[in-house]
Amino acid sequence: MQEFIAAHWLDMLTTLLGLAYIVLEYHASIWLWVVGFAMQSLGIVLYYQKGLYADCGMEFYYLAMTVYGFFMWIRKSKSGSTSAPSQLPITHFPVSLAIRWTGITLVAWGALYWFLATYTDSRVPLTDAFTTALSFVGIWALARKYLEQWLIWIVVDIVTCILYFYKDIPFKASLYALYVVIAIAGYLKWKKMMVKQTE
Repeated sequence: MQEFIAAHWLDMLTTLLGLAYIVLEYHASIWLWVVGFAMQSLGIVLYYQKGLYADCGMEFYYLAMTVYGFFMWIRKSKSGSTSAPSQLPITHFPVSLAIRWTGITLVAWGALYWFLATYTDSRVPLTDAFTTALSFVGIWALARKYLEQWLIWIVVDIVTCILYFYKDIPFKASLYALYVVIAIAGYLKWKKMMVKQTE
């Protein structure tokens, strides 16, 4: 048992942080960005150890986006008062941006795949590149508080779950399986919240 814990402690810790993160995201709590920063910092080490180089590199982008997301979610009120910040409202992902981000995602996927296949010893370059490329737009859409970010994460979570089981990261893999369920529930919850905020 001790040997198992020693081999998987980082996986377990990032899994616990990931669980807290998704629960906070479900409730649209700004604290998700603080927990996410800690999770992603540790994720850099974990993914590097497991040879998931695209995921490892992605964590640096996530770290920057946690800062961006935090400040996007809390903004100064229209009156300019810093004592009463206004919350960023939940909105739909604009179609024009969706088309642009689809193109960016495809280009990023291809570029990442080429890099991983050419310059690393990755055994899963196509899948690793796919989840990383799609996550670029997912975290950005979350920072902008777009409802459809949940749909992006459902796809990422399903593929990542399979990939992590394959790469012997069982706790994080199980977490991503749970993420799929929570993402579906989160989409429905945010949809209701979006309707309420317009009433």
